[in-house]
Amino acid sequence: MTPDRTSLRSGLRAQRRAIPAPQRIAAADALGNRLLQLAFAPASGYVAGYWAMDGEIALHSWQLRLPRELVYCLPVLHEENQLRFAPWRPGDPLVTNRFGIPEPDVGPASALPPEAMSLVVMPLVGFDPGGRRLGMGGGWYDRTFAFRHTAMPPPWLVGVGFDAQCVDALDTESWDVVPDAICTETRTLVAAPRHE
Repeated sequence: MTPDRTSLRSGLRAQRRAIPAPQRIAAADALGNRLLQLAFAPASGYVAGYWAMDGEIALHSWQLRLPRELVYCLPVLHEENQLRFAPWRPGDPLVTNRFGIPEPDVGPASALPPEAMSLVVMPLVGFDPGGRRLGMGGGWYDRTFAFRHTAMPPPWLVGVGFDAQCVDALDTESWDVVPDAICTETRTLVAAPRHE
């Protein structure tokens, strides 16, 4: 029997937070290598990551090694419970959103729409070998990228986490947006090609 999503999230989040710091740092470096080696990794344009919280795998190793022609962005809460994205570099000002997550200090009109991104790296709570992603439960990424149910990339979507976050199988809902790949410190799962 599959545990309900709330129980599964709680257990996986606790497991993720328990990963020791040296293992966490090494995993972030290995993840950075995997993201840079993706077959669809863009050479220019906008790419989005996230501010790691609650034991999420960090993206600093990837961010610092991005080609110069790529502009790194962080998510910004927007209207209708969707995300927009704003360019950010270390040292740029941040504000804390209503969930306690730092985001770039920009006006809502200055943030970029999701369609402007070439690649979006999304945190996950869990994933399965079939490439399905379990998020925090708020549906932010699902609502933001709902247009991907009918449109082909861009943006490419990649879920990232630690190997320890893998579960045997996840149930999916009709609104779940399936990533094009899931990357961990040791593996890359690429989704089957989508057809229109």
